[in-house]
Amino acid sequence: MQHTLRELLQGITYTLVQGSEETVLTGICMDSRKVEPGNLFLCISGYQTDGHTYIPKALEAGATALVVEKDVEVPTEITVVKVEDARLALALVSAAWYGHPTKDMTIIGLTGTKGKTTTAHMVKKILEEAGNKVGMIGTNGAFIGAETVPVEIKNTTPESFDLQHIFSIMKEDGCKYVVMEVSSQGLKLNRVAGIDFDYGAFLNLSYDHISPTEHADMQEYEECKMKLFSMVKKSVIFMDTEYSNDFLKIAKDPVTVSLKGEADYVATDIHNVWKDDLFGVEFNLKEPDGKINHVSVAMPGYFNAENASIACAIAALEGVTEEVMDSALTKVSVKGRTQIIPEAMSKAIVMIDYAHNAFSSECVLEMLREYKPKRLVCIFGCGGNRAVSRRIGMGEVAGKMADLSIITMDNPRNEEISEINKGIIEGIEKYNGKYITIDDRKEAIYYALDNAEDGDIIVMLGKGHETYQEIKGVRYHFSEEEVILDYFRNKE
Repeated sequence: MQHTLRELLQGITYTLVQGSEETVLTGICMDSRKVEPGNLFLCISGYQTDGHTYIPKALEAGATALVVEKDVEVPTEITVVKVEDARLALALVSAAWYGHPTKDMTIIGLTGTKGKTTTAHMVKKILEEAGNKVGMIGTNGAFIGAETVPVEIKNTTPESFDLQHIFSIMKEDGCKYVVMEVSSQGLKLNRVAGIDFDYGAFLNLSYDHISPTEHADMQEYEECKMKLFSMVKKSVIFMDTEYSNDFLKIAKDPVTVSLKGEADYVATDIHNVWKDDLFGVEFNLKEPDGKINHVSVAMPGYFNAENASIACAIAALEGVTEEVMDSALTKVSVKGRTQIIPEAMSKAIVMIDYAHNAFSSECVLEMLREYKPKRLVCIFGCGGNRAVSRRIGMGEVAGKMADLSIITMDNPRNEEISEINKGIIEGIEKYNGKYITIDDRKEAIYYALDNAEDGDIIVMLGKGHETYQEIKGVRYHFSEEEVILDYFRNKE
């Protein structure tokens, strides 16, 4: 694949400093270590490094053109283009390089502090149940159906060049839809510029990402999230947060969703359900025309009613029927997010969740207590080389809310498990909680399953979708889901 520089710069404001816009390019790159002969090298000014300092290495590797934000001195045969924002240029150049693949698919972007991953899986499952091929990009990776897209990504919203590469693969594979999580960092750093979004959905906003390395304050955080809604054709706004009206004011062609008040889509009669074949939540969803649909979701908790309501509103706008939505949501599962293991349901509920601090653990345990289990058994540990207050806090929550805590390992890193567990035990004992310690996490899970009683809920916190244990600088393969499934296979 080759393009001229002129072709790639369509729609970008730039100054040609030297060279020719007709320079033929063999690729685009922002990492000098990966530059190949004939590449365009974009100089990104990052938090820790400045791409302009790597120009000599890029030229040595064969780069023939540069996109810069600063004045540079390079040989006259090198084409140089100056822009105000190289990250924005990277996104738009990347979209052009791959032929603007998002124009040929329906792109659904979800943004919010919590619930993006789960809601994305719900939307994907519903659209697939309706007979469509669907791509998904987010925290758990990039997928077409159940298959992983072979592009390495490190962020919830990948770098723009990787994103456009993924979109091109999805388009080539026949995807009609792509559902993607849109993070505030992805918006702040212009990773999603150049994407032809059909829908944008606002879920919620909370203080989780206010820090020196993310967002200075809630105003900046909110403004970054709002950028999505200048890029979409239609907006879906969840109205049950203090920030919802701010998003509604700037949303394009909005529809609203609520569990509490007036909206276009309103969920009512929300209740937990624990039956032989379903552990989750049910509700009625009233559509704008007054029609009421019954929805059953195979994931527990009020917050999953929120996620499912948003997913159903998006699906309804695409003409998906009530029957298809309900069928899909009775089958939906998200790795590591209130993930129920069906093989265990004949006796106890076994659930995996990524909660790995006191706040998120309390939310999960409080939700599970609402199902009135015979016993609530909690298996968890805490990461090493992290704040001691985190392990004490998780211990306090388990001591208050679990009938039995099984303390085990969770990425001890360079700390001894016994030292980590001291903090957890300190927290548990503040509330006289019942506990045992089993350092090996597989053994801890097997112990809980061996001793499960009818009506128990066993929840594993902390690992979620992770497939490793990090010990003394080495990552060893470990998947809770695999451990549980192996247990039941061995019992057959």
